Amino acid sequence: MKKLVLAAALTGAASTAFAGSYSEPVVEPVVIEEEAASSSAAGIWVPLVLIAIVAAVVAAD
Repeated sequence: MKKLVLAAALTGAASTAFAGSYSEPVVEPVVIEEEAASSSAAGIWVPLVLIAIVAAVVAAD
């Protein structure tokens, strides 16, 4: 009886492991988006504004 239960359990596990058929994995193409041309000084505005705010606060005291 134990062997029958063991065989049924192994058969159930094996049937789910082999369910479906093998197909090649679908690999989606990689899309590389180039950034729009912008000046390198575009990222400098935030630090300059922060420095100006700090300077204004210090000058106000």
